Amino acid sequence: MRAQLRIARPVTDLPATAAMYKEGLELEVIGQFHDHDGFDGVMLGTRGEDFHFEFTFCRFHPLQPSPTQEDLLVYYVPNAEDWERRCSRLLGAGFREVASFNPYWARSGRTFEDRDGYRIVIERAAWSNNSAS
Repeated sequence: MRAQLRIARPVTDLPATAAMYKEGLELEVIGQFHDHDGFDGVMLGTRGEDFHFEFTFCRFHPLQPSPTQEDLLVYYVPNAEDWERRCSRLLGAGFREVASFNPYWARSGRTFEDRDGYRIVIERAAWSNNSAS
């Protein structure tokens, strides 16, 4: 069995956040739960991939998300047409484009922020773990 990566984040409005990410990143609901020890949650991803997002909301003690400008998810999209489409989808889903705190990400990418301040960079480049130094 291969390893899986789950990126878990508390959010202030679970349905709104799930809708933004489903539309903006073209994800699907791969799991969800309601009132599990006071938590509601949804997992979004793409079947067959080795990563997914989990967004949660605590019914009894809601957490206020506190991301920094450098807490980033980076999507590498090498094809220019796919990159443009992905950026447009994020804007259409309600993400807002923001200036990158680190100027590196503005060279060949665009940075977007969700309703809770979490950031995503859509980088127009390829990446491979095999080429990491």
